[in-house]
Amino acid sequence: MHTMDADPRLRRRDLLRVSAGALALWAHPHAVLGAEPAPASDDDPASPTDALAALRDGNARFAGGQLLQPRRELDRLKQLGEGQKPWAAILGCADSRVPVELVFDEGFGDLFVVRVAGNVATAVEIASLEYAVAVLGVQAILVLGHANCGAVKAALAGSAVPGQISTLYQHIVPGIDRAADDVPAAITANVRFQARKLRDGSPVIGTALKDGKLALAGGVFDLGSGRVTAVEVG
Repeated sequence: MHTMDADPRLRRRDLLRVSAGALALWAHPHAVLGAEPAPASDDDPASPTDALAALRDGNARFAGGQLLQPRRELDRLKQLGEGQKPWAAILGCADSRVPVELVFDEGFGDLFVVRVAGNVATAVEIASLEYAVAVLGVQAILVLGHANCGAVKAALAGSAVPGQISTLYQHIVPGIDRAADDVPAAITANVRFQARKLRDGSPVIGTALKDGKLALAGGVFDLGSGRVTAVEVG
């Protein structure tokens, strides 16, 4: 099937319209999407640095078997019925072995979680995370990969797969070294690549980072130890 390239002027116009909309969302989030009331919590992290520290501490509790299992009771869920105020967002893999709230020993309303195979940052995931930043006010975004990730392994191999699974490859392959055939290195590289896509591809996220209102980090979850190892995202 032949396709015709769109008029370059239209592409530029669309890009400007999207960028303007994203910046308007950042400047006036409640006017654009409406306010979401949320119950106050005195023990929420007070800064982006504190938010990352809380994630590290929660994972240390999980891996060390010293769980607090906070805010998991029905009463907490009822408190959140009219709104939410999570303090961190996670872009994680859809893998069933990586239940994010358990990995970080958190409960209802603490984390805004976006999960997709290969923890890829496409327009859909970025839009969800922009909402978390601009409207919900999360103070940190963590891109979380994990050991033995099937999506990254498949993208590394590049073999034929059924259905639409291979559509994931285009979002992973540019960030990994297929020639090296090193799965752990590719998993780490994919985390770094997706984090940089968030930083560079979203005016909302980029502005929040620049203004010091948001922290961006990466990590890889080990299926044996339960620990998350930090990944430098640059």
